[in-house]
Amino acid sequence: MQYRTLGHSGTIVTNYALGTMTFGAEATEETSHAILDSYFEAGGNFIDTADVYSAGVSEEIIGRWLAKRPEARDSAVVATKGRFPMGTAPNDVGTSRRRLTRALDNSLRRLGVEQIDLYQMHAWDPITPLEETLRFLDDAVASGKIAYYGFSNFLGWQLTKAVHVARSQGWNPPVSLQPQYSLLVRDIEFEIVPAALDAGVGLLPWSPLGGGWLSGKYKKDQRPSGATRLGENPERGMEAWKARNENPRTWAVLDAVAEIASAHGVSHSQVALAWLADRPAVTSVILGARTTEQLADNLAAAELELTADEVSRLTQASRPETGVYPYGPMAQEQRSRKMEGGR
Repeated sequence: MQYRTLGHSGTIVTNYALGTMTFGAEATEETSHAILDSYFEAGGNFIDTADVYSAGVSEEIIGRWLAKRPEARDSAVVATKGRFPMGTAPNDVGTSRRRLTRALDNSLRRLGVEQIDLYQMHAWDPITPLEETLRFLDDAVASGKIAYYGFSNFLGWQLTKAVHVARSQGWNPPVSLQPQYSLLVRDIEFEIVPAALDAGVGLLPWSPLGGGWLSGKYKKDQRPSGATRLGENPERGMEAWKARNENPRTWAVLDAVAEIASAHGVSHSQVALAWLADRPAVTSVILGARTTEQLADNLAAAELELTADEVSRLTQASRPETGVYPYGPMAQEQRSRKMEGGR
């Protein structure tokens, strides 16, 4: 794996992170610990979790693993998140100072650490003033409870506003943003990627395989079944089978991935991950795995070097669908100009 700085910070992370949403849900504690062992043995150092994953169980599983492996505890860069409900009361959700004070302390306790390396707001909070959230995060850095902070699922304007409010107040700015990003979901390139590049914020893509679609496990017009996420629930979330199956773009992307994978003798997943890891502003791609076998296959993407022609083919096949304005070709031309003048 490659080493990269975490956004504009000086902390070094590997370009593939270990996502742990499956811990305590789709993976038992024993399997979860085996996945962590395999990831660190492969050279990884970046763990991502959240308080809401299995209602805190994911953090607890990681905490028990760290307690048994002091060498990993010293080298691991641990990230978690707060914002989504951890109870049913009005103040059990959001990014208010009151809510985050409790959420952060609970995450520290479950993880068994004195400092969380990266504390992330899991989503925008339309009720809490942004200044309140940012001041809390700056105080948490000053107190030593967190080293850095970042966001997840923010839009471009939300990220830009947060960066400039923090800078205007002399507070620590964010270092990272977690968006959904893959060959099938590239809309963030219109606004979010430019905002991240402008602010020096590193992107940590989640769902890099499009909910399993880019692994090649699904077939056109064959409703999924069996022990896969869509097999268990074909209408699951944003990767629901019907809408993607009916979109010709989906199969153009999957065909390109399949042909390039065949040419290299690697899995479809490795091709999709290798493409994403080298996109502008991407610091580390978050891998989610139910088993050590899935993790090993995904980590092998670190050894895959795509040619310029292969990257171009994947990029063209997966171009986001746009209207005429404001993201169509003519609109993009309006935002550019030549050094020598003219159109």
